[in-house]
Amino acid sequence: MSRLPDLADRIERLLLRHEEQKRTNTLLEQQLRVVTDERDNLRSRLAAARARIDALIDRLPASEGGHAADAIDKNAGSADNSRNAQP
Repeated sequence: MSRLPDLADRIERLLLRHEEQKRTNTLLEQQLRVVTDERDNLRSRLAAARARIDALIDRLPASEGGHAADAIDKNAGSADNSRNAQP
């Protein structure tokens, strides 16, 4: 009956693999928590930065014939074009 020792060996290997998978899963869950916390922190910082920028834009004086935000949009477009121009 060599099948019984073979079966016992296979079960032992499966148990070892199961334990390894559990350890790997625990590590991945920890990594996910860290990355999720980092993402949430970055989202919060981005929202705060956007709010500060919006507040600064609101403080800009209005340009002739339009709003300050319109002038910024026009300037941003020309700045993008100048960055793409070859020297």
